[in-house]
Amino acid sequence: MKAAVTVLHVLVSLILIASILLQSGRSAGLSGAIAGGAEIFFGKKKGIDQLLSRITTAAAVVFLLTSLGLAYLLS
Repeated sequence: MKAAVTVLHVLVSLILIASILLQSGRSAGLSGAIAGGAEIFFGKKKGIDQLLSRITTAAAVVFLLTSLGLAYLLS
């Protein structure tokens, strides 16, 4: 059981790292800082950015659960 949770934890951590690195940056200097604030209100997240955001959220939740599971199994 511990080995299966450990393997799942490693796979989820790699997915989490990849999904974070593949996301587009939120700012591009001073113009990105000004336009970035407008994107929050008007919403410009579409397509792959939205998919990567959902994958990142799901991977973070699974990572948290596997971390807790490993802590429980090791104690």
